[in-house]
Amino acid sequence: MNITVKNITMKYGEKAVLSDYSAEFPDGQTTCIMGKSGCGKTTLLKILIGIEHPQSGTIEGMTEKPSAVFQEDRLFEDFSVLNNLRPFTDKPDSDIIAELSEVGLSGTENTAVKVLSGGMKRRVAILRSILYNGDSLIMDEPFKGLDAETKQKIANYIKKKTIGKTVITVTHDEREAEILGAANIIVMPDNKSNTELI
Repeated sequence: MNITVKNITMKYGEKAVLSDYSAEFPDGQTTCIMGKSGCGKTTLLKILIGIEHPQSGTIEGMTEKPSAVFQEDRLFEDFSVLNNLRPFTDKPDSDIIAELSEVGLSGTENTAVKVLSGGMKRRVAILRSILYNGDSLIMDEPFKGLDAETKQKIANYIKKKTIGKTVITVTHDEREAEILGAANIIVMPDNKSNTELI
């Protein structure tokens, strides 16, 4: 079932971040959301996940168990990589360690997150969302801090792990949409009620 956002209005005080906004996200496909800073991309993702609640409008078809990658890594800095991942999966440690190897983090399982580089933390956050095994994946600039080679590696990993799932991601880079294999790109206009589909 497609995820459909209908006539969403979201205000913070007197500022309308989204005004009568509508969009559709095809079931089982990857959709990339693009647009200028401040046009409401992150707010839309928060509404889809259920963190924010709009003043008006409806959402139909949203999955019951979304998995998310936020702009911030939201990791427990003093905990080891393994202890950051264990609560989100029933997999044994050996399987988690194998997944770490797939994202280029072999040997980091007992390392405190606070000593990792920004790009390594980002990969832990992405791996956490994959291990959670939600029925959809919502990502806000997931490749932030990753070099081109690592982006490609992680994009391939995400595609492999989300076959058949609805993936919605925010990016400012058309190349990132391409390497994720996005079937759809939605360009969010500023303060307009419609979307432009490419």
